[in-house]
Amino acid sequence: MRTQAWILLVFAAAVASLSLLAQRPASNDIAAILQRQTQELFDAIVPGSASVWERYLDADISTTTEDGEILHKAQLVAQIKPFPAGVSGNIKVTDFKVTVHGTVAVATHVEDESENYHGHQLQCQYRTTDTWVQTSAGWRLLASQVLALRTDPPAISLTAQQARAYVGRYSLSPEIAYDIRLKDGQLEGQQTGRKPEVLRAEAADVLFVPGQPRYRKIIQRDAAGRITGIAERREAWDLVWTRNR
Repeated sequence: MRTQAWILLVFAAAVASLSLLAQRPASNDIAAILQRQTQELFDAIVPGSASVWERYLDADISTTTEDGEILHKAQLVAQIKPFPAGVSGNIKVTDFKVTVHGTVAVATHVEDESENYHGHQLQCQYRTTDTWVQTSAGWRLLASQVLALRTDPPAISLTAQQARAYVGRYSLSPEIAYDIRLKDGQLEGQQTGRKPEVLRAEAADVLFVPGQPRYRKIIQRDAAGRITGIAERREAWDLVWTRNR
C-alpha cells in the first residue's frame, strides 16, 4: 500500500509540474510579446503617445541614453510629445533577440530610424539592450541602454598633390611609427606591427580608415603650412604622431 501511495504521489507531482509548464509561456512567445511591445514604444514616439510609455515602463526604470544621460520614468514619459510641424518619420525595430531567465528577460535590438526634417531625409541607427521584468500586469521595461551606431563619413577625392603631401613616416614613440604611402594612386597607412589599411579623406587634412568611424587622423601643420604630424582623434582625445620624414 505504501508503495502504491508513493507512486500516486509521484504521479500527482509530475502532473502538477506539467500543468505549470503548460501555463508558462515559451521563450519564443515571450520574445514575440517583447518585440511587439518594443515596437509599440517606438511607434508611439512620432505621434507623442505618452500613454504607451506610461504603460510599459516599470516604475523603477533606469535608462542610459546614447548621450550618456541617465533618465527615469517621469523624465522618459515627459519627453514623448508629437513631432513638430515639418518633422516626420518612423522607427523600425530590427535584429531582435531575447534571452529569458525566469521572470527576467534581456533583449537586444537595432532601431532603424528614418526621419524627414523639413524636406531633408535623415537616417540613424541605434543598438539597444533592454531588461524586462514579468509583473502581475505583464512584462515591463526595467532598464535600457542605447548606443548610437556609427557609420563612415562621406569621402572626398584628393588631388594628387594633396595625397603626396601626406606621404611620410609619423612616430608615436621610438618603437611605434605610422607610415603613409601611395599605392595604386590611393593613400594607405600602416602602423608598426600591423597590417596596411586604406585611408580616405573626409575633408582636407582629415583622414579616416573605413570601418573605424570613431577615429579621425587630423593632419597638423605649422604656421608656414608644413605638415608636422598627425593627431589621431577618438572623440575628444588625441594621440599625436610626429612627422619624421
